[in-house]
Amino acid sequence: MLRPFAFALFGLVPGLALAAVPIDSLENGMTATVAGTVERITDEDEFRLTDASGSSTVYIGPQIVPFDVGETVTVEGTVDRDGLGLELYAREAVRADGSVLQFSHSYD
Repeated sequence: MLRPFAFALFGLVPGLALAAVPIDSLENGMTATVAGTVERITDEDEFRLTDASGSSTVYIGPQIVPFDVGETVTVEGTVDRDGLGLELYAREAVRADGSVLQFSHSYD
């Protein structure tokens, strides 16, 4: 059995269909997977995810952020432009231990 870190080497994570891309390559309207470290919790339902290329707000609402600052996660979702810049509306996240979290948004 392959461990989660083996998938990270190839930019793929079990449960996520897309290869991870650098955060600074996100564009409005695209569906993307990014991997990084939770930099800070900015609201009860959003956080900043940082990789070597930059950082992005990740919205998981209406749920409460289940991650800790410093935790490594891979997130798949749709990029949208909000008033302050680009934001990733997460549909799924995978923790470093391989556990998968699903997110449903009220507008889906």
